[in-house]
Amino acid sequence: MIDRDRIAGLNEAWAAPLQEDLEHLAGRLDRRNGTSADDLVSALADFDVAAPSWAVGTGGTRFGRFPIGGEPRNTEEKIDDVALLNRLTASNGTISLHVPWDDPDDPDGLREYAEERSIGFDAMNSNTFQDNPSTTDDGKLSYKFGSLANADPAVREVALEHKKYVIDLGVRLGSTALTVWLADGINHPGQADHTTQFERVAEGLRAVHDYLPDGWQMFTEHKPYEPAFYATVNSDWGSSLLLAQAAGPKASCLVDLGHHLPNANIEQIVSRLAMAGRLGGFHFNDSKYGDDDLTTGSIQPFQLFLIFCELIRAGEGRLPALAYMIDQSHNIKDPLEDLIQSTEAVSIAYAQALLVERDALLEAQTANDAALGQHLLQDAFRIDVRPLVAEARRVKGGAIEPLAAYRSLGYRRAMIEERGLASVATGL
Repeated sequence: MIDRDRIAGLNEAWAAPLQEDLEHLAGRLDRRNGTSADDLVSALADFDVAAPSWAVGTGGTRFGRFPIGGEPRNTEEKIDDVALLNRLTASNGTISLHVPWDDPDDPDGLREYAEERSIGFDAMNSNTFQDNPSTTDDGKLSYKFGSLANADPAVREVALEHKKYVIDLGVRLGSTALTVWLADGINHPGQADHTTQFERVAEGLRAVHDYLPDGWQMFTEHKPYEPAFYATVNSDWGSSLLLAQAAGPKASCLVDLGHHLPNANIEQIVSRLAMAGRLGGFHFNDSKYGDDDLTTGSIQPFQLFLIFCELIRAGEGRLPALAYMIDQSHNIKDPLEDLIQSTEAVSIAYAQALLVERDALLEAQTANDAALGQHLLQDAFRIDVRPLVAEARRVKGGAIEPLAAYRSLGYRRAMIEERGLASVATGL
């Protein structure tokens, strides 16, 4: 564990330059439209984005995986890594578990362990895309041809019972949501019937929804392909919306930024789901070609900014209280370094979106002034808001320069010594 005093000590070297940058930016914002830098810092300090348990380990591809060493060997060590991350960023206060990759023998003890490290539990994730003795009736059944969409009612029942189990586990941990991503679909024309598969999934999700405790939510997560390459049951935002509506009022849609076909207008999708009242949350990452799971904001930062613009519009000037999580595959980077970079990218996009002059933008749009509308968006996007993000971290006890702080702490080296070089954190 890294205590706040050690972070504060590291911050001493960066405090004076940050103050200079803040004063310069505050003066610019005041001249621009009277925006208060203090108000922006306060808003950013309130923002938190969850880290998934599987993201603290090295990712991989279908061709190979190259472990970095020092990866967590169990859920407790995953919590340790997220606690370290949160110490640095002050913005990753929750962890999202994936069952059965994370299936504690003592949920109450795990919850206490996390609370001691100031970590809470975000949405639970069930797994019906892999066969596992704990989820497929001791290996007698298989998800090879789907779970809730499977033609075999016994497989559908096992999948349903697994999701109920994950909900029960989440209750004991203090979670209040279940994310449902399904690999169900068709690889070859004629393999299955589109309508029948969809109806089976809708029926299964209604049963899951009806099992949710009071105060819980369920998120339907869409993806156009992989591992089903001809047709995926929940392939797009429209299918996800239909499934959420069929499930019930506690269901809404989760948007993973990589789960879209190339060139999809994700910010428009966000707008549509918000209009329908079924926007539930996000899995942040970035992509160039498909579901690349790259560092958030590394490829299309302007798109990330536009998404936050839609969120603030939906929240009438404030960020809606949705489920926000980073979901990436760190193939060659240190996973914690990648999470640090993504957390900062999300906060930067949020800060930039807060700077948009919304009244002026509405006037430009009403007047069909496309040039001015574009100018107002790009003006906000081009402002260097990193001092605001750094100050928000500092006031919450985080590191002014989290990546540099992480490297100076030697955490990865220490974990390699403790955990070894061959540990594996993910279930893949």
